[in-house]
Amino acid sequence: MSTVTQQVRSHVEAKPGVHFNALAADLDIATGQAQYHLRKLRRAGDVVAEEIQGKTHYYSQEYSPWERRVLAFARRETARTILLHLLEAESLSADELADRLGVARSTVSWHVSALVEAEILEKTYGERGRVIVALTDPDETRRLLAAVRPSLTDRLVDRFTRLIDEGLAAAADGD
Repeated sequence: MSTVTQQVRSHVEAKPGVHFNALAADLDIATGQAQYHLRKLRRAGDVVAEEIQGKTHYYSQEYSPWERRVLAFARRETARTILLHLLEAESLSADELADRLGVARSTVSWHVSALVEAEILEKTYGERGRVIVALTDPDETRRLLAAVRPSLTDRLVDRFTRLIDEGLAAAADGD
């Protein structure tokens, strides 16, 4: 196995759920070079790729599909923060999450819907139809969150999305 291929494999093992652009940037290799080595590792069965919400994430073979989804969402700042708040509180309403995160309710709703679809959260309805969310497997979620730190790129994209969403929500409130 070439040195670059081994570096790519080691990076995927060290940062489970890393997405393509972050991998190429972290290793300072060209995108074509990253594609070549990732394709080689995938064919050998050393790396698994999964597209989650428009981004391809890479993992070593040891992770189940559910674990891969948790790891991918843990690399996104807002989703990760939602998971951390739910680890602390067990269950929260969508409004409580929006207040704790200081983001628009629509931002929380979007993330919660994606996390429910990924079977990481479960959604129930409380008094007066309020949406209540909780983790489907808090212990495993806690374990997987410990393995991930979002990259600077992940955090910046998430903050930009949040800024746009808040601007749209403010404009809607002003109408």
